[in-house]
Amino acid sequence: MILGMTTLTFIHVVLSLIGIVAGFVAMAGLLASQRRDGWTAIFLAATVATSVTGFLFPVSKLLPSHIVGIVSLVILAVALYALYGRHLSGVWRPVYVVTAMIALYLNVFVLIIQSFLKIAPLNALAPTQSELPFVIAQGAALLFFVIVTIVAAMRFRPSVARMV
Repeated sequence: MILGMTTLTFIHVVLSLIGIVAGFVAMAGLLASQRRDGWTAIFLAATVATSVTGFLFPVSKLLPSHIVGIVSLVILAVALYALYGRHLSGVWRPVYVVTAMIALYLNVFVLIIQSFLKIAPLNALAPTQSELPFVIAQGAALLFFVIVTIVAAMRFRPSVARMV
């Protein structure tokens, strides 16, 4: 047990947080039309690892978290292909921006859910996750990502030079 979590849970949480932090740095790069290849690689690798480790928890049936994981892995496959397979050429540039931001949003979406489940003051505000504070938090996150994704897709015109 690490901080009251099983080793698998701890690794899963750490990977998720690394992916979120690196994802926000990569997002800032997209908004500034800068390639941040190192941060992007960390974001994509940690996010894939987060989704994969989510399937290692012992369960007896398909859960909503598994569906989010499956969707995330499909989205990440497209993002990885757009970035590394097609090198952001042509239509693959906005495809990459959109899929990368969806992958980051899904991580944040789950972070909000887990925060309302595990952090006592938040859980007290929305114990069933249908209460207004939870809806506002998820709605604000969604609105933020929709706006940022649109702006990033319009601004991101990476040069040939790669930046870390």
